[in-house]
Amino acid sequence: MILKLFKTPYISLFCATAFVITNISCKNDTSKKEAITPEVTKENPANASLKNALTLYASFDNGINADFALGDAQLYSVPNRKARDSAQIGLHKEGVRIAEGAGKYGNGLLYTEDSKGYIYYPSKNNIAYNTESWEGAISFWLSLDPATDLDPGYCDPIQITDVSYNDAAIWVDFTKENPRDFRLGVIGDRDSWNPTPEGPDNENPIFIEQLAGVSNPPFAKGTWTHILINYTSLNTDHGKAALYMNGELKGIRKDIKDPFTWELEKSNIYLGLGYIGLMDELSIYNKHLSQEEITTLYSLEKGVHQLLD
Repeated sequence: MILKLFKTPYISLFCATAFVITNISCKNDTSKKEAITPEVTKENPANASLKNALTLYASFDNGINADFALGDAQLYSVPNRKARDSAQIGLHKEGVRIAEGAGKYGNGLLYTEDSKGYIYYPSKNNIAYNTESWEGAISFWLSLDPATDLDPGYCDPIQITDVSYNDAAIWVDFTKENPRDFRLGVIGDRDSWNPTPEGPDNENPIFIEQLAGVSNPPFAKGTWTHILINYTSLNTDHGKAALYMNGELKGIRKDIKDPFTWELEKSNIYLGLGYIGLMDELSIYNKHLSQEEITTLYSLEKGVHQLLD
């Protein structure tokens, strides 16, 4: 079962005034000055700090397993979330393959259809989960035209959780219909934010106000878009999360108070739920990144390998 089967139609994010969502358009934004790209060299302090904070890196240039991992570097395939005991090592999901030379740098992970099953890297030690004050960052590149490539329904290029999208989860998604918005979800324990559930969570204003949405996101066929999820102080009363695209801040959530309680052995970094397109250069960090580090990461000419050379 894929993610879009979990999610059901819900009230428009931008028409209900009762729903509070950070919504920033990427179109016709002439107010911002062009960002200054730092010199990306071994002497750049941001290079060293990024390297030291790295917990997982998958370039897909040397196969499906991660190039670097503090935890399990192997990719797993499973028919559904409840069948973890039947997980297989390796890529065993139809419509997903390594595409030689098609990535942002070298090879890329290509999704050609929305098929059943899940692929993931285990979270343990690859995510610096902390029950008291949790921070980190997740970086990757996508190439697609959402309007023409995606099937109808929700699509999560990445989702990190031990249960599902609505329970102690970090993810980004495309909304289910054109024109599609791109959203950041940093959702705490379901028992905390929705103790008496009635109806689908996606129609719950409390759920919707926890999302940061981007209208007219900068995706296009044949181009690559950098995505970075940055979060800090989760599992405190002043948690914060932000969505960056191509090095620029596009959405933010503040005062995240709900706890994030994981059974760490069950938590996974799921890739490409309902996704059709290319993905490349997945990297995860154990700290909240500064703007200089985000810009440096976005500007690397050879990808994260450049930090490890």
